[in-house]
Amino acid sequence: MAGLIRSVAAALLFLSMTSFGFAANKVIIILDASGSMWAQIDGKPKLEIARESLRTVLQSVPADDEIGFMAYGHRTKGSCDDIELIVPPQAGSASAISSAADSMKFLGKTPLTAAVKQAAEALKYTEDKATVVLITDGLETCGGDPCALGKELKQSGVDFTADVVGFGLTADEGKQIACLAENTGGKYIQASDEKALQEALVETVAAPIPAPAPEPAPAPAPESAKPEFNFMPSLVMAEGGDPITDGNAWEIYKAKSDGTRGDQVMTEYGAQDQT
Repeated sequence: MAGLIRSVAAALLFLSMTSFGFAANKVIIILDASGSMWAQIDGKPKLEIARESLRTVLQSVPADDEIGFMAYGHRTKGSCDDIELIVPPQAGSASAISSAADSMKFLGKTPLTAAVKQAAEALKYTEDKATVVLITDGLETCGGDPCALGKELKQSGVDFTADVVGFGLTADEGKQIACLAENTGGKYIQASDEKALQEALVETVAAPIPAPAPEPAPAPAPESAKPEFNFMPSLVMAEGGDPITDGNAWEIYKAKSDGTRGDQVMTEYGAQDQT
């Protein structure tokens, strides 16, 4: 196999969240089983990293998401037509996808452009909102143009977006496929090792449903009306008598904690005092 044949790819389609609630995601994962996946990162074959990352991330996908699995390059060496939908999109398919990936051979070429197009068509991207996530450790080897495909799918799709994860790619290699994301309004993610690949899959495949907005804080209870005056004395010579309004004075002092007189506050003259 030519040295440039290096790729693993994945494509996923997510149904949109409607204005009436959240719709379950419908996803197709496409794994490029090219021979370059036998290359190692930190002493571990990339194909094993991809298998384990898929298994781990699929466990965190919501149970009602309909996930399918497609592969290319897994049956025939040197063929650009070796593309197969192995597990149709369905809920609860994580185990079937992991088993298919575990038993897969890695030996073929990299028709990543044709595979992404077939996945989009299988998910009826011209009728429903679609998101494709491409995870690749290499470049197109079958003459496809991923940049042009991105433009085509964006123009003809209802709401098409492609995200691209470059698994072990150099910066220059990444630029050659990042256009697939850029031309659809998607994002390009660089993943250089197992941890980064899993994080990229979580971000693109198992993105959590946004939490509902918090309940607004209750309005504070209105304060009870305060009296205009809280001290209204009067002076009488006998109980029930008429108040004396001339010549009297009221001295107001603060009370100490022990009940004794504290500092003087004010002196008022007349029938009433108010504090």
